[in-house]
Amino acid sequence: MVGLGYDSHRFATGRRLVLGGVEIEHDQGLDGHSDADVLTHAVIDALLGAAGGGDIGTMFPDDDPAWKDADSIDLLRTVVGTIAGPIINIDATLICEQPRLGPYKAEMERTLAEATSARVSVKATSNEGMGFVGRGEGIACMAVASVESE
Repeated sequence: MVGLGYDSHRFATGRRLVLGGVEIEHDQGLDGHSDADVLTHAVIDALLGAAGGGDIGTMFPDDDPAWKDADSIDLLRTVVGTIAGPIINIDATLICEQPRLGPYKAEMERTLAEATSARVSVKATSNEGMGFVGRGEGIACMAVASVESE
């Protein structure tokens, strides 16, 4: 089974930037109810889609105080525990103008792979100055996951 995930968050001052469970040096973080880890959120939605399990907002509603400032890697581990078959592969693409993510990709892949026991590929690209991402207002991410059905 295959699932597709997408997430985006706007930048916010006074927050740390976390992507794939890795803290990234940047002058702004992302705005959100949890830690706003756009990469991990897209991966969660991809996994839930592959498993027929709904979406992140249903499982972890943003109006529930239990998830306020939650660590998204912990949320990912919770989702992994609900999936019947093994997770085969996760492929994700982060889209942002800044910061440069190349130096962090290997650590993001390791962190996500440890949480899911799957092969993980993380890529990063810009939006060539177009749209909210291109104007530097936030970060978006797309992810696809394959899960073996049992």
